[in-house]
Amino acid sequence: MDAMKRFRLAAVEWAAGGVGAPAAAAVAQELANGSGLRTAVLVEGVSDQAALEALAARRGRDLAAEGISVVPLGGATSIGRFLGLLGPQGLDVGLAGLCDAAEESYFQRSLERVGLGFDLTRAEMESLGFYVCVADLEEELIRCLGTDSVVRVVEAQGDLRSFRTFQNQPAQRGRAVEQQLRRFMGTLSGRKIHYAHALVDNLELTRVPRPLDALLAHV
Repeated sequence: MDAMKRFRLAAVEWAAGGVGAPAAAAVAQELANGSGLRTAVLVEGVSDQAALEALAARRGRDLAAEGISVVPLGGATSIGRFLGLLGPQGLDVGLAGLCDAAEESYFQRSLERVGLGFDLTRAEMESLGFYVCVADLEEELIRCLGTDSVVRVVEAQGDLRSFRTFQNQPAQRGRAVEQQLRRFMGTLSGRKIHYAHALVDNLELTRVPRPLDALLAHV
């Protein structure tokens, strides 16, 4: 297991608390001091991690070799806990991140709480390396690819029949295809992660969602 993955797992266990937290804290401290860790990228969930790592690979980058660990928070409301542990009042490692528009205030307030700014604007958050998706990363990817291309990706993944059935559900009739696709990707455990990778693999590299592109450029 590479050091950046070990750091990610240790940080997540440490932030969760519980009986394993002290040992996880010791591992995270050791890796922060001696593994070449440069930046912890804090993202809301594993699908965001998958998308960022997939884009880095397409751009010929090895984030782990560069000392970058992508750490899923398990939900935006945990950002304060992670910033407290990893930020200037904790391990003091380099930080960056990605969140949905609906969760922007959690990130803003938490960055301010650990001393990284006051009354931060979105532009000021970006200067710190924290970027906001409108409305979320799936919506950004669908918009950049276009619905026809996304439906072709769904077909290539063997899910077109399931998607057509989903579209015919009463709750989905009348919704825009973009909304249907976005909702479909969240209907089964693991599907968002799978499609985050698949959609990034099908992007034209000149049409990458701005928050994802800017975050990768920042780190």
